[in-house]
Amino acid sequence: MHNQVSEIKSVEDAAKKAVTNTLFSPRFYTTDYEAMDRLNIEPVRAEWDAMMAEYEGDNNHDHFQRDASFAEEARELAHKMSPELRQEFLDFLVSSLTSEFSGCVLYNEIKRNVNNPDIKKLMEYMARDESRHAGFLNSSLKDYGLGIDLGNLKRSKSYTYFKPKYIFYATYLSEKIGYARYIKIFRQLEKHPDKRFHPIFRWFQRWCNDEFRHGESFALIMRANPGLLKGGNVLWIRFFLLAVYATMYVRDHTRPELKQAMGLAPTEYDFDVFRITNEITKQVFPVTLDIDHPAFRENLDRIYRCAMKADAGKAAGGIAGNLQKAFWSVAGAAVFVRMYFIPVKSNALPASARLVPSW
Repeated sequence: MHNQVSEIKSVEDAAKKAVTNTLFSPRFYTTDYEAMDRLNIEPVRAEWDAMMAEYEGDNNHDHFQRDASFAEEARELAHKMSPELRQEFLDFLVSSLTSEFSGCVLYNEIKRNVNNPDIKKLMEYMARDESRHAGFLNSSLKDYGLGIDLGNLKRSKSYTYFKPKYIFYATYLSEKIGYARYIKIFRQLEKHPDKRFHPIFRWFQRWCNDEFRHGESFALIMRANPGLLKGGNVLWIRFFLLAVYATMYVRDHTRPELKQAMGLAPTEYDFDVFRITNEITKQVFPVTLDIDHPAFRENLDRIYRCAMKADAGKAAGGIAGNLQKAFWSVAGAAVFVRMYFIPVKSNALPASARLVPSW
C-alpha cells in the first residue's frame, strides 16, 4: 500500500505540519492546575528526593550542543538520502519537535499555575529538558532551511484539555515508549554505524535517558496516589496503553523507509519496543497488553490499513472522498474497540517504583 507522508519542501510546509492535528499527530495539552496543585508525593518522599537530586545534577547540561562537524556531516549524508527517505526523515524531525515542544509548553504552564513546591520544581526541570530537545531538533531542521518558529507554534496550535490522570497515563507512556524507541535505534546504529544516515542519532542514548527520567517522575506521582492505579482507572490505563501502541504502529508503518534505512523492519522494531515498554510499565501499571495474543498483531495491521484508506479519502476530497474518510475512520475505531477487549496480563506492583535505563 502506498504510504502518504505529506511532503515538506518549505518552511510553510514544516509549520503547517507542526500545527495540524490528526488522530496520530502529537498534540498540545492543558489540564486542571488546581488538581495538580493538590498532589501529595509524601508516600514516595525518599525516592522523589533522590530523583530531584538527579534533575538538579543536570548530567545532560552540555549534551545537546552540536559539535563543529555536525552540520558538515549532516550535509554530506543528506546527499546520500533517497528523496523518500529525506521526506520521511523531515516528517520525523517535525513530529518529534512538535512532541518535545508540546511537553515543554505543558510543563511550563503547570509550573506557572501551581504553588505546590514539589510539582513546581519538577515541571521546571522537565520543561528545561524538553526545551533543549526541541531546540536541538529545530537546529537540524534549520540545516535544511526548514526551522519552525516555536513561538508561533505555541500560539497557533490548538490545545486539548486532559484531566490530570489522563496526562499522567499518556505522558508517562509517551516518555517510556520514547526511551524504548530511541535506545533501540541507538543500539542498532551502534552495531551498524554505516547505517547512521544523520548525526542526530549519535545523541540518542543520553537523550532517551532524559525521557526515561521524565517517565520515572510520573511513575512516582502515580505510586504516591494509588487510587490512580485501581478500580475503573485500570480501564483508562488499558485504553492509553493501546492508544499509544497503535499510534506508534501506524506512524512507523507510514514511514517504513526510515526504519529500513537503519536496517530495522518496522513491525519487528515496533514489537521489540512494545516488549521493552511492557517490562518498564510493570513498575507502575497493574496490567500490560498481551502483545503475543494472535489477534494483536493482525488487528494493528488492520488499524494501519484503515488509517491509510481514510487518509486517501481525505486527500481525494469531495463528497466521495469525505465518505471514504468517514467509513474507514469508523472501521478503524471498530478494530480498536475489538483490540481493547483482548485479555490483558495482570502483575503485582514492585515495592519500589524506581528503575534504571538498562536496555
